[in-house]
Amino acid sequence: MASSACVPEMPIAGVEVPIPGSDKLDWISLTVPSSSPPSSPFSDSVGSHDLAGSHVIEDNPLAYIVWRFHKNMPNALQLFDISPTKEFPSNGLRLIFKDALYPFAFLYKNEVCYVMANIFSLGNLISTKLSNQPTSLPLNFVFQANSGSTAAYSLLAVTISGFAYLCNLRRPSSYSPGSTLPANDMLEISIKSNAQHGEITALTATPGCLVIGRQDGSISCYQLGKLDPNSPGFSYELRDDAVIGRLLWNFVSRVRGVGAVVDMVISEVNGRKMVFSIHDDSGLRVWDLSNRTRLLSLNLTSYQPQGVNLSKICVGSVDMDKDLIHIAILYQCDLESDGITVYSFDLSTEEKTLFTHEPSAYDIPIGKGKAIDIKMSSLKLWILKQVASVSFELIEFDCDIQNSCTYKLQEETVGDQLFQDSDDGDLIWTSDALLSFLKDDALNFLSSIFLRRLIQPGVYQSLALRETFLDYKKFLSESQFQSLSLAGIKKEIVGIIEREGANKNPNLSVHYWKKFCSQFFQHWCENSLPHGLLIDSNSGAFGLIRKGSLSHFRPLESAEQLAFGFSANGASELSDTSTNAQVLGDVLACIKSISNHLGWVGPAFYHESLISPVVSSEDILSQLVKFLNTGFGPASPASLVTIFGSDAYLAKRQSAHKNQRKFMVEILFSLHTLHSRATSWEGVLEVIEKYLQYLSPQRFNTRSIEFKSGSGLNCSMMVQVTSQVARKMFEAAFNILLLLAYLVETSGQVSLTLVEGTKIRLRLIPMVEEILLQWVLVHFVGTTPTSRPPLEDFSSQLSSLQIDNADKFSLRKKLGSLYFTQACLFDFPSLDGTLCSSFLNLTDLIDLSRKFISSILWGKDLEGALSIFSGPIAYLTPILVRHGQYEAAENLLGIIDAYSRNKRASQKEQDNEWCARLHLRGFCLLMLANTELDSGLKDQQTRESIRCFFRVASGQEAPQALRNFSSETGFHHSGEGESVAVWRVHYYQWAMHLFEQFSISEGACRFALAALEQVDVIAEDECSEPVSTVRGRLWANVFKCSLDLKRYGDAYSAIISNPDQDSKFICLRRFVIVLCEIGATKILCDGEIPFVGLVDRVENELFSKAERSDTSSKPNLYKVLYAFETQRNNWRKAAAFMYQYSVRLKKELDLHMGESRYSNSCISSTLQDILHALSSAINALQLVDHAHAWLDASPHEACPQVSPIKKPRNCSVENYISGLDPEHQGSKYCVDLDALEKEYVITSAQYLLSLRDIKFKLSGSRTLSNLVDVLIHENLYEAVFTIILKFWKGSAMKRELESAFVSIAQDCCPNTNRKESSRPNVTSSGLLLLSTEERRGDGMENSPGALQFKGSGHWEALEHYLENYRKLHPRLPVVVAETLLHTDPYIELPLWLVHIFKKSLYQGGRNAKSWGMTGQESDAAALFRLYVNYGRHTEATNLLLEYLESHASLRPSDVINRKKMSAVWFPYTTILQLWCNLEEMQSTGHSVEQCNQLKKLLGQSLAIHLKQIKLDSEDVLSSMPEQEI
Repeated sequence: MASSACVPEMPIAGVEVPIPGSDKLDWISLTVPSSSPPSSPFSDSVGSHDLAGSHVIEDNPLAYIVWRFHKNMPNALQLFDISPTKEFPSNGLRLIFKDALYPFAFLYKNEVCYVMANIFSLGNLISTKLSNQPTSLPLNFVFQANSGSTAAYSLLAVTISGFAYLCNLRRPSSYSPGSTLPANDMLEISIKSNAQHGEITALTATPGCLVIGRQDGSISCYQLGKLDPNSPGFSYELRDDAVIGRLLWNFVSRVRGVGAVVDMVISEVNGRKMVFSIHDDSGLRVWDLSNRTRLLSLNLTSYQPQGVNLSKICVGSVDMDKDLIHIAILYQCDLESDGITVYSFDLSTEEKTLFTHEPSAYDIPIGKGKAIDIKMSSLKLWILKQVASVSFELIEFDCDIQNSCTYKLQEETVGDQLFQDSDDGDLIWTSDALLSFLKDDALNFLSSIFLRRLIQPGVYQSLALRETFLDYKKFLSESQFQSLSLAGIKKEIVGIIEREGANKNPNLSVHYWKKFCSQFFQHWCENSLPHGLLIDSNSGAFGLIRKGSLSHFRPLESAEQLAFGFSANGASELSDTSTNAQVLGDVLACIKSISNHLGWVGPAFYHESLISPVVSSEDILSQLVKFLNTGFGPASPASLVTIFGSDAYLAKRQSAHKNQRKFMVEILFSLHTLHSRATSWEGVLEVIEKYLQYLSPQRFNTRSIEFKSGSGLNCSMMVQVTSQVARKMFEAAFNILLLLAYLVETSGQVSLTLVEGTKIRLRLIPMVEEILLQWVLVHFVGTTPTSRPPLEDFSSQLSSLQIDNADKFSLRKKLGSLYFTQACLFDFPSLDGTLCSSFLNLTDLIDLSRKFISSILWGKDLEGALSIFSGPIAYLTPILVRHGQYEAAENLLGIIDAYSRNKRASQKEQDNEWCARLHLRGFCLLMLANTELDSGLKDQQTRESIRCFFRVASGQEAPQALRNFSSETGFHHSGEGESVAVWRVHYYQWAMHLFEQFSISEGACRFALAALEQVDVIAEDECSEPVSTVRGRLWANVFKCSLDLKRYGDAYSAIISNPDQDSKFICLRRFVIVLCEIGATKILCDGEIPFVGLVDRVENELFSKAERSDTSSKPNLYKVLYAFETQRNNWRKAAAFMYQYSVRLKKELDLHMGESRYSNSCISSTLQDILHALSSAINALQLVDHAHAWLDASPHEACPQVSPIKKPRNCSVENYISGLDPEHQGSKYCVDLDALEKEYVITSAQYLLSLRDIKFKLSGSRTLSNLVDVLIHENLYEAVFTIILKFWKGSAMKRELESAFVSIAQDCCPNTNRKESSRPNVTSSGLLLLSTEERRGDGMENSPGALQFKGSGHWEALEHYLENYRKLHPRLPVVVAETLLHTDPYIELPLWLVHIFKKSLYQGGRNAKSWGMTGQESDAAALFRLYVNYGRHTEATNLLLEYLESHASLRPSDVINRKKMSAVWFPYTTILQLWCNLEEMQSTGHSVEQCNQLKKLLGQSLAIHLKQIKLDSEDVLSSMPEQEI
């Protein structure tokens, strides 16, 4: 065997193609019941390695059953079936057995039909014949396996406890999770052997037969699923003597010297089933199962190296042309490496000597590593081996030419994508300069690079990402993680990186992104360990079964082989001479040198610059060329020192400088060598140009190819192949671009002439850029996941559930999956008009992928010489838009747009493509803005969409360019036979309606105005409808959009500019309604909008809306009307509206007054609103001329008028007093200021009562007098007197005043029967009351008419109001005093009240002398009479004595007055009555002594007074002339 050091480097023949979605299986656990006794726990030796396999089920369609066995779950077997024409299944079966399994499984199509019933003691029978151990099989076991059942396939499995299971299985969806396999779908038998047989060492099977190899070298066969286990011949052994074996069916005999069976395989040779077995004594044996004879027994010791151990056998198909069969045997050399020997046997026609005993043998060099699995066909052998812990290799060996090649596995591809081959420090160092060049956009640009690579199919793995989240303490449940959308996953990843501190500077961001990718890659490798190979013998295709996924293999494109550095004919295909081939080799060597120097920075940054609009690709290219020429100088040394440390930073800088110098020397030397070999740069450029044509996508005549929509695995793999090829071609073309740009930069150093430099700049570089753009577009649609379309209305969703839309509904369910990319939406090329039912072979897969790429770039039905934009614009973008992939379509068009802006003038794009691109891009931007949540990004997308649509309208070829996109965008107007202005009107209206549909008023308004500009230049006969109608409709849209944008001035301008009167008034009405609804009524009332000629309509609309709206609505439209009229000095209208408001409030109050649910607080609030309305009406009406200061408040008056022709009669005061509603009078009436004031007074009283929780409503039986009584009872005296003074005049007023004071006086008496007030501060004790200066109001002092008093309460109120109103009615003190004396005979009149009566005694001061006891109604004589009448003799006597004393003590100057005739009036009659009363009391014996004393005082005083009167009379007579006497 050749050592690993001698194994030459093998060329790369192909790469692994992951099958999208294969890592996202949901497992349905299904328990397999067992009647066997419990076995010991699983030992460590059980399931020592992972294993997987597959079996082809010949069905329509063809199905592949894949099984996996994991060493960490030895009693479980995973199964799932796949079909190339169907999608990857979402569910798989996990069979749970009672005991651990041998790493073996065999599956086949269920075609056997038999029924076993009433098997008596089946378990005992089997145990007796096989192992003499009892089993627990059921007595009435029925096993059904017929073609008419629902079983899909049968499974053979064996447990280490010695039981074989034959299970009929259905599709995974037929089982519920955690269920148990039905007993009639399985058969369990014991295959335990005697002790001398040894343990089971190898297993193989064929439909209807289970073959077991044992430790003693014996091979047993069980016709499981073919015969009744109880029937003869069910089990037999393969022995050298077949006759004895048939006679002794169950007798154990052994041939001495046969080693233990190591491995077995059953293969069909010339129509005969044969068992190939290898033994640990290096023996190879072949048995014929049909006649149970041995056909070959060969010792392989002489064919293999010494000291090796055989481990696995693999038999190829028969080469019918050469009558040859190949057998590959794997052997173990040591603990770290294996070897393979291939034996070639010639086949003969003789039955017993079918195989030659002397085969040809040769070893296959596989290098260092342990083989995991080997598979073989007729001429090829595939070896899957593990080189290191996470390093694997797949080798393909051609047995015909004895040549080996290798396939690039996914570990390498994913590692390259995630930059795992680069050191962390190198990444930071090389990216530092470019990130500093990007400045503020560096972090977002860097995040976009890593996210795009992490999310793309083939790299993304849900389980690995979730485990990475757990590493960063991001805990998400499985349901939460599965519910994450693409945007949600990106957000979570970026959040983790930012929490690590990546947002501080770009260099740290590189470090943390690299760390995250390393964690993800580690988990990816752990979950993607290769378990086995999958071979499709029908098509020659092969794949790889991994721990958590499934993949396929494809060959390399010729250009890919050159890019990988392995191509036998690649150079010769591009070159006519050997010199050109050498030149091409030197060019590729220079490219490789540049690529190694830049690392991942170059292609990653340039690729992202083509997709992301953050930075121009030309700027990135110039920076990269600069770095190639000068090296990666650190742009932020301080940041790098922080990351590396000062010593490491210096070492890194020196190393970078050294590497740069080395690169410069090597590249310049290589370029000079290249120039010397080609003799001129012209020859080099010709070779490069041919190489570029080789890299350019191949264009096919797609009209001869039939395309079909499909979603099977073949289609998914075709998409993956397309994206892989595009990525590799992009990198190869980018390396050429770098080389060309570097040649131009160093033209002086490499002797590049001006002509040659010009050719590079004007011809080759644009050619490379075009190739790069094409591959970027292909890679973009192949790797960008689809997004969930925006939610539609219910009717659209309902229509998608119809039967004829089943395919559409199924497609919508897949949208948004990370495994369903944009390319999956396209039609796929088919083989001979059909999609292949088996896996595509290597040739067909790569051929169909080329045609698929051609259809992406040039479409399916496009003719003529078209530009590179024709396919993406006319074919790709409409499909994406049709399926709601607006973001992808916009990105695609953005890539083309960026390239178009940077193109040379000689490559000017056709105008129709330019218009179509902008039209579609604007539409996509608008769709994205509709669903965007970020307001800033939404505004940006809206502005860009508007710009695109306006640019489209400016194109002369726009009408023709947009005809093909009517179904996608909804613009159906062709513009044929019309002027450009007419077409633009329709286009602007379409854009306007589109923006209106998504409530983007800014855009709708701009396009409506633009349409109006075009309407102005259209002739009347050019339009299908009147121009005025079009203008009216457009101005109405301008108004609506301006109103939505709260541009009220523009909205008003649109109203008055509208030529359609009906439309104008509709807009005006909507203007008023909207302003009222949003609370912006200030716009109506501040006078900024003049409403010229529209004031009456605004009033009517406001009043109509006010009448229909609730009075509690905000804003209150009656108040709005009041403000609207006051702004225009229409005071009478303002008063009328407010009065109307008060009337409506009063009606509502009367309606709800008796309802219990209508609380007092509601009543108080309503009354307060009525008061405000009435006060506003009064204030406004006072500003009107007196002749017009009245309101026409007749019933059903819609809107008050400024100056009615005839004034209706006033509402009578009687109606107010009776509480009669004026509306019930049945005739027209008016309300003047007096009536308003009266109503205000009544409402104020009701409001004050409502604050005391008293409901009072004026009605026929409840008059104003009742209201006054209630107010007095509640001590609301101010309101009482206000009502009296407002509603009564003259004697009626005096009568009401007397009644009021009587009530107040009665409240002051402590012995009154009148109900006392409940107010705590009201008292009735004490005669000496506080002065009025010390009075203070209580908590109601701010309420109208609610003047209250502290201290003596009623007394103080009585004093206060008597002092205020006795001038109006002088008799009030008498009424009060009489009431007090009448109410309480023992009460002592307050001093202030007595003083009012005594004022007649003291004119001009307390010491001034009066001229008598009488004069006014409330004089001393009146008080004297009251005292006498009510038996207050002492008080009466004292009052009389006080008068007599004051009369006698007049000053000398006043004596003359006393002597005048009739100068003093004296109550003689009352005095006489007092004397008589005293005598009467004395005669009755009551207070005799007191009466005597009073009589004595009274007599003395009267005697003195009468004497004085007599003297005065004599003096008067003596002073008169005699003639007068």
